[in-house]
Amino acid sequence: MNWDLPTPFVIEHVVDESAIDHYGHVNNAEYLRWIEQASWMHSRRLGLTLDDYRTLDRGMVVHRHELDYLAPAHVGERLRLATWIVDCDRRLTLTRRFQLIRVTDGVTLLRARTRFACVELSSGRARRMPPSFVAAYGDACLAAEAPD
Repeated sequence: MNWDLPTPFVIEHVVDESAIDHYGHVNNAEYLRWIEQASWMHSRRLGLTLDDYRTLDRGMVVHRHELDYLAPAHVGERLRLATWIVDCDRRLTLTRRFQLIRVTDGVTLLRARTRFACVELSSGRARRMPPSFVAAYGDACLAAEAPD
């Protein structure tokens, strides 16, 4: 795959009928669902689970999504979605980038960026990242290698 950045975390999807909208291609909301799924799976790979979030009373919540839809996907297509942490201030925020590629022809269908903020789950207020978040997310950050 021709990834935009090195060492991606990658998940694979095969588009099923439930993802298709009235235009005959994958619905925009489905791409967002896949981005959320990739984010959670990557966090688990980095050693942070939903149980950890609850125990620490902290969570990384979406502050902003930017999605650029470049080409449609259709039923039966195999897709690979990559994510990278490209910025982490090690205090409050982190940013992920995403790239979705169709396996058969290598065409990039989507590029996206999501900015997350750390909050106290019990109050919803912004709070500093706990040390385990700093270690997992900060150490996975490609900031020095992530030109736009």
